[in-house]
Amino acid sequence: MEGEICNEYKRRVLSIQSHVVSGYVGNKAAVFPLQLLGFDVDIINSVDFSNHTGYPNGWEGSVMDGDTLLKMVDGLERNGLLLSDFPEGEEEFCGKDGDGARIGRIGNVLTGYIGSESFLHSVVTVVQKLKALNPKCRYVCDPVLGDRGKFYVPPELVDIYKKEVLPLADVITPNQFEIEQLTGIDIQTIADAQNACRILHNLGVSLVLITSIIFPGTEINDPIDNTMVEKPGDGTEATPPPNSIGMFVSRRRTQQKTMCQTMQQQNIDSEQEQHCCEEEQYVLYTPKLPGFFTGTGDVCAALCLGWTAELNDHVVDDGLSLGDFLEKLAGESR
Repeated sequence: MEGEICNEYKRRVLSIQSHVVSGYVGNKAAVFPLQLLGFDVDIINSVDFSNHTGYPNGWEGSVMDGDTLLKMVDGLERNGLLLSDFPEGEEEFCGKDGDGARIGRIGNVLTGYIGSESFLHSVVTVVQKLKALNPKCRYVCDPVLGDRGKFYVPPELVDIYKKEVLPLADVITPNQFEIEQLTGIDIQTIADAQNACRILHNLGVSLVLITSIIFPGTEINDPIDNTMVEKPGDGTEATPPPNSIGMFVSRRRTQQKTMCQTMQQQNIDSEQEQHCCEEEQYVLYTPKLPGFFTGTGDVCAALCLGWTAELNDHVVDDGLSLGDFLEKLAGESR
């Protein structure tokens, strides 16, 4: 019964990110994989450009401002497109307590490229609204800031992400440059990745997926043959294979997240906090392919949303191996 009643909101995504005429980045890269996984995707384009911003001769197009985003969502709300009706007496299957038979019809929010402070503030308002309408709505945040030492967006967005966006996020999918900006940690080792993820967990994020890490010493032309998954310990024993790209996933369970936040508020010492707030973590190494590809992070974030939504009850609560999830994610991303 629950699967039939709640299927609509569990399979509906609001995707807020960029759109380009030529190429496959942002929504053009993310929407199709989600549709293949059976999701109904509502699309808001944060920008509408001729091409992505990495081209040497620039781009043309328009940028949506924050007020326009809020007006679009208000239009959806006025027309009843943010709520779903359920038969009387069955609303408890979707988390309602019997005081009404309506629930937010959007069960997942995905955000990507956001080019202005005003728009990012408005995204926060939209996510808060959707979570209020549906407490089970999941927010998957791809904090698109830049890559390879270069910002794609105003650096001022970093502070907004840390203070306003991440406390709302259930899942975050930064690349190496982005997580370094969000945490202040220069990731050179597995231990660095673990510490960076812990900072994001402490901000309230349950699952962190670092979509790509280039570890020192892996830049030689001696590629690995197959994808490799390891479960790191204290970070000292893992040796990245040559010519590989790492993906790192870290999960803190909801109950542990709540206890950790309480301990931080009460200024409990770090040793006790670390004992209480252990995370499940895996690192995956995949062969580095020649060439430069855009949109891969957008596809990865979409697949991460799809598979964590599909397996959410198990991945988050029942101990399904994150290693299996990471292998499947990497395989489909390729």
